[in-house]
Amino acid sequence: MTGRKPLDENVGRDRLVEATLRAGRRRERLRIAGFVALASITAGAVILTVVLLQRGGDSGDLDTSGEGALPFEVAEYDDLSSVHVTTPVDYDQSPPVGGPHNPIWLNCGTYPNPIPNENVVHSMEHGAVWITYVPTLEDAQVVALEAITPSTFAVLSPYADQASPIVVSAWGRQMEADSARDPRISDFISEYRLGGVAPEPGASCDGASDGTIPLDGG
Repeated sequence: MTGRKPLDENVGRDRLVEATLRAGRRRERLRIAGFVALASITAGAVILTVVLLQRGGDSGDLDTSGEGALPFEVAEYDDLSSVHVTTPVDYDQSPPVGGPHNPIWLNCGTYPNPIPNENVVHSMEHGAVWITYVPTLEDAQVVALEAITPSTFAVLSPYADQASPIVVSAWGRQMEADSARDPRISDFISEYRLGGVAPEPGASCDGASDGTIPLDGG
């Protein structure tokens, strides 16, 4: 028995060495896997950054107007004049979405009767939205429109000369709807009220005309 001890000791050392080598190889594989994962994450971050930069372009291409993208079509009218006039204006759109207007803005609110275009366009210059409906619209629809009309920087009134039962307008922007329950109406209001491309958003929307002051101020 004593003659076999060196062999047993050698076998034990060999097994220990083999186990140590296996552990070392396992640690190396884990270390390499960690490096690969880190490299993948870094590469993904770089790719994402490049994509975002390509989408945004340089700072001169970024949209700083505060206007987002609605998931439906909105008519856009740009380069509108904002000159003040004291005479009636023949607008290109009906209802108008901007252009020359009276120096006296319309007090924002709900009106049961038609109101002067020239005054409400001035209110739209200040960031108000204008919700109009045909005079034959059902009373329940009018009540529904009143319920979604904000208490400030919004005007609600009947309007005879329009193509759709309901039209929602802001400075340079307009959409049509058939029903007061159309969810796009609230989306439009949220997007363009006190925003969009209005030249003077946040300027006063009260303390001026109630719709009865003559255009010449007399």
